[in-house]
Amino acid sequence: MLTLTVATGRYDRTQPLHDGRVRPEGVTVNWLTLNEEEIFWRMQRHLEFDASELSLSGYIIRLDRGQRDLIGIPVFPSRAFRHSSIYVNAKARIVAPRDLVSRPVGVPDYQMTAAVWVRGILEDDYGVDPRSIDWVQGGLEQAGRLPIEPVKPEGVSLRTAPEGKTLSDMLASGEIHALVSPRAPSSYGGTSRVRRLFRDPWRAERDFFKRTRIFPIMHVVAVKRALVDSNPWLPQSLVKAFTAAKDMSEASLRTATGGLPVALPFLHRHVEETIDLMGEDFWPYGVEPNRPTIEAFLRYSKAQGLIGSEPAVDDLFPASTRLVSRI
Repeated sequence: MLTLTVATGRYDRTQPLHDGRVRPEGVTVNWLTLNEEEIFWRMQRHLEFDASELSLSGYIIRLDRGQRDLIGIPVFPSRAFRHSSIYVNAKARIVAPRDLVSRPVGVPDYQMTAAVWVRGILEDDYGVDPRSIDWVQGGLEQAGRLPIEPVKPEGVSLRTAPEGKTLSDMLASGEIHALVSPRAPSSYGGTSRVRRLFRDPWRAERDFFKRTRIFPIMHVVAVKRALVDSNPWLPQSLVKAFTAAKDMSEASLRTATGGLPVALPFLHRHVEETIDLMGEDFWPYGVEPNRPTIEAFLRYSKAQGLIGSEPAVDDLFPASTRLVSRI
């Protein structure tokens, strides 16, 4: 029996793995629950875990740089639409995406997955070239944050926030005019100084999905390549377990007509609306259901100067995980 240490966030779709209701075949797992920034730093810098959740952008950049010590499996525990991740200073007179041109815009890590999606959407849908923006990189709430996979894309204005400054405070003070962040800055809540760029981001995100059928992927699960080389059955075993856990969590959303599994009063309506818009399998794992989404992300990464060439989607994952057997 193989024993692994695996680190992920605690989501409803991973909870059955963490509490033991789902167990990967042939594996005993020590599950660690950590925040994503800590997981990424410890895995990408120090390879501390046998497998972990990983930034999709970080994984692809590593591959482009020839770092082959990790291999992804087509499990995507974190996904999110990102129109709601753009914040602006309320006095900066930014009312439309084109108003971001020539403005200082903060981002925790230029290469972070959420920022790649935002820049791609801004360029594709609103004609905003990422090279037309003055990017400021730094800690959202803690000064001195360092990028895990530093990048210097050609033709991009990218500078570091002043020492001791956080992006949240800089946005509130007007030192930066906008911010791209997967986490809402503390300066956004309970203040009129900061608002979202899109007045109705939820409508914009739904419209985006209707047009593109893309549900942006944020994170992938990656395994040490040496483990896969010596245990070629391992990727499929993990994919099956993560998928079973996700299916279990989705079933609880659909069937819990009594007690609500999540403290959201209108959860059932939200589930019904999501299925109406996105279909029964609204959070798919596997290669084929996600091929257009991954291809779009690879295109964005190349266009933004984060990678030298676009890899084939099939080269990102072990061959054993691309297709599954059927009875």
